[in-house]
Amino acid sequence: MSKTPVGEVRPSQLLWTYGPGALIDLPNLSVITMGIDRWELGRCQPIQEARLLTNVRRVLGDQVESLRMPPLTDSDGVDPFSAEALVGVPVKPFPRWMRCVKCGLLSPFDAGLFELKVNRYRPERTRFVHNGCTGSRGDQKPRDADAVPARFLLACREGHLDDFPWHWFVHGGPIGCKGTLRFFESGASLQTENLWVRCDSCSAAKSMAQAFGRVGKDNLPGCRGRHPHLNRFEDGCAEVPRAILLGATNGWFPVTLSVLAIPQTGSPLVQLVADGWTFFEDVESAVEAAAVVKTLKKSAQLPGIDAFTGDQVWEAIKAHRSGTVGDEELDLKGPEWDVLTSPTPPTDYPHFMSKRADVPKGFEPYLSRVLLLERLREVNALLGFTRVESSNEGGGAGRAPIGRTAPNWVPATQVHGEGIFLQFSEDALVKWAGDHPGVWRQKAELRRGHRGWRAKRKLDPDGDFPGMRFSLLHTVAHLLIRELALDCGYNAASIRERVYADTEDGKSQAGILIYTAAADSDGTLGGLVDLGKPENLGRLLRQALDRAKVCASDPLCAEHNPRTDSSLHAASCHACSFVSETSCECGNRYLDRALVIPTLQVTDAAFFAGI
Repeated sequence: MSKTPVGEVRPSQLLWTYGPGALIDLPNLSVITMGIDRWELGRCQPIQEARLLTNVRRVLGDQVESLRMPPLTDSDGVDPFSAEALVGVPVKPFPRWMRCVKCGLLSPFDAGLFELKVNRYRPERTRFVHNGCTGSRGDQKPRDADAVPARFLLACREGHLDDFPWHWFVHGGPIGCKGTLRFFESGASLQTENLWVRCDSCSAAKSMAQAFGRVGKDNLPGCRGRHPHLNRFEDGCAEVPRAILLGATNGWFPVTLSVLAIPQTGSPLVQLVADGWTFFEDVESAVEAAAVVKTLKKSAQLPGIDAFTGDQVWEAIKAHRSGTVGDEELDLKGPEWDVLTSPTPPTDYPHFMSKRADVPKGFEPYLSRVLLLERLREVNALLGFTRVESSNEGGGAGRAPIGRTAPNWVPATQVHGEGIFLQFSEDALVKWAGDHPGVWRQKAELRRGHRGWRAKRKLDPDGDFPGMRFSLLHTVAHLLIRELALDCGYNAASIRERVYADTEDGKSQAGILIYTAAADSDGTLGGLVDLGKPENLGRLLRQALDRAKVCASDPLCAEHNPRTDSSLHAASCHACSFVSETSCECGNRYLDRALVIPTLQVTDAAFFAGI
């Protein structure tokens, strides 16, 4: 991307915030990120992660060949007038409708009433202007006035996004009047009932409050199936569009897959060949293998492969082909759990390094293993996006495409960090689930909330309930994340979780991984690993449990019943156990402090009752 002050977006933001189809607010403009078929593929460096690529192919199809980084320039100091300054992710202005800040004129920017003023020396001053504006009453001296994007849009759950139908809305349907529209405010506040649109020709006017809620369905047209990031329309969209605000958080939700780059074998060479299989899958001899190794050494795309000869690499390629390549299950966490719980976890320097640590004193009945991950690598891939509802909502929102055709590559990022893995005692969990009567009561309440929540979204009420083991581990992870952020000074949004609680098909996973994975140096300097030492971890766990006994919102928080409002959490709120969206893997759902420690309302469901 260009290194100019305006429009500079980090690679990770192109997966989580500003990916294809997302809107980006610039100082005076609003633009939308175009589909990946418009990206400069030669600038997108490949990322090697065979396990993630396999799972991406299972979702998007076998035509996906690689995971690639967003396009980047080769150097930091780029001449703004050179061709290299244009390297980056393509965007275009959206929405098309602009509003004059002085007279309230509403019109598309390509209708001739607005002009784009480009300032190549000061890109942040690039803007649209209304030529010869005479003010809201038409009695001022004509001069250029700034124009800003109209703040309302249309979106539907199938991922479509469109300009707000201003003429349709004001006139109540597709009539012939095409008069000039004005946007004005009638009160001191900016509530929607004080925002109005008026037609200068026929004097028709309507409040923006009539574009929202149930009445909005009658005042808005059907969805046109528009994908502005792909420059196309889709026929036959049956979803009811709804008005949203420009910059609203429900305008774009990424659909991603992420894995930890863990070693699957104890042999460094076998692991390298597996990680870089896209480079070796067509190799037919030791001579070709040596040539590929030479190329990879020059391009530095597979660090460590240059330590082996062509003959060694060729033998590893043959061994890889004779194995069970391609038979992996669609299970992102299973292989991670196997490595994290292995008596001697393999090492894959510099991507994965770990060491055992003692269980903190007093927690031996509850924890069976503590593993300090001194180095880890997380790889994320973008599969698509949704609008209005997140894919985690379970509301059936359709995944919108990131390209005009089936993609042969997907955007991905890799970040490095460190972490702490806690394995819980299986015997203690079984005893907790069977001997505590409060656990069954809390399970019944959470399940009722789960059924109501899914019924509202017209889904199978009994589907996808994660179970009480997941709720317990998830809550502990959140409490520990909040305590780590307070104690060590890490940015709370850079601390993440992975919960391992699968008990189906004979599995008995019971663990949490708290880790940092950031594109910068935050959280990669050893601070988190140091807090995993027995003396530090024990203190942090006790502080987290003590802090969770009484919430600042008690007794309301402790008395919250998920059945009454069809929610997916019980005794949990922002004051005690909620964390940022970037930290939680399931949107602050299925949390209950009563499963961890005794609360003011429930005293017989706590796992850590003896602490």
